[in-house]
Amino acid sequence: MPGKVIHYFAGDYTAKGFYPLYDFSFQGLDQVFMLQGLPYTGKVDVMKKLLKEWEEKDFNVEAIHTSTDNQGLDGIIIPQLKIGIYGAETPLLNFDLDHVEYINMNAAINFDQLKDQKDQILSLKNKIKKARLEAVNSFKKGLEIHDELEEIYIDEMNFAKADQLTNDLINHLFTTKSTSDTNPVVKRRFFGASTPEGVTDYIPNLTEDLNKRYFIKGRAGTGKSTILKKIAAAGENLGYDVEIYHCGFDPVSLDMVIVRELGFCIFDSTDPHEYFPERESDEIVDVYAEAVTPGTDEKYADEISNLTRGYKSYMKEGVAFLKEAKQHDDELASIYQDAVDTSVLDSLFESIQMEIGKK
Repeated sequence: MPGKVIHYFAGDYTAKGFYPLYDFSFQGLDQVFMLQGLPYTGKVDVMKKLLKEWEEKDFNVEAIHTSTDNQGLDGIIIPQLKIGIYGAETPLLNFDLDHVEYINMNAAINFDQLKDQKDQILSLKNKIKKARLEAVNSFKKGLEIHDELEEIYIDEMNFAKADQLTNDLINHLFTTKSTSDTNPVVKRRFFGASTPEGVTDYIPNLTEDLNKRYFIKGRAGTGKSTILKKIAAAGENLGYDVEIYHCGFDPVSLDMVIVRELGFCIFDSTDPHEYFPERESDEIVDVYAEAVTPGTDEKYADEISNLTRGYKSYMKEGVAFLKEAKQHDDELASIYQDAVDTSVLDSLFESIQMEIGKK
């Protein structure tokens, strides 16, 4: 039976700029194969082949997706072997270099074939950079409007009731300390991201093996992220490994916490990642009903509608810029494609596969 593949993002273009969390995914590994070189050298093809090979060998694999390309990968991890393969352009920081093996992916490119296209390559790279910057600017404007929306609900919040709700949740979720005798591991990720094809998330995949799922319902500014931060801190303090999923729009905020040792997740189940209970064990936590002045939605209906429409328009605009960047990126990839020696790629794949097989 094939192994299980879990999917997530570890980097995203957000209202705060590009926000990398790759180091958290690659912590604690015995070996990392660092695929160095241009993005168009066949890195993704090699990683996809490795993922497929080890999934078919009944190993669980983590697929770290690329937010700028819905078909791309930034890396894969084989937890049982404590091995990772990393292909993103963002450097890994605070990482033990003794555990890194560098793979020169540029070896697969015949750069002589690209000399006549130097100007076109430079032009496309500038267009990609500009479009991604415009996407971030759009998301930033959207967040500014979203902050205004939050203020409406913050002014109508009963914070004492919100605190009580949080404390009750923590006491319900954590009845004992962890039985593990190792230091807790905190992994920070994104379950979703703004991509060229729109907002994408992997919540069903990440939560399908959990016994208990809590769906937080509420409005902007009702403290959903604060609740999640307190739950994550409580779990870590009690010795549990915690998966923390940041918001792909505003990465300072949190959208989900998973404690696999206890078999539960709790997540912000509102637009653009709104889900509803499907299993008997699923449960809704309604912050609006518990801690917001009744009738707030109706009282500020017009203002809420206008602000919501405003920030969503900027989100849509940002995604359009990411789509534009992807189109330029595809043009660039097609230029490099003819210069890539697939036999060298096959050789690089085989060498990595052989090294992993020694574990």
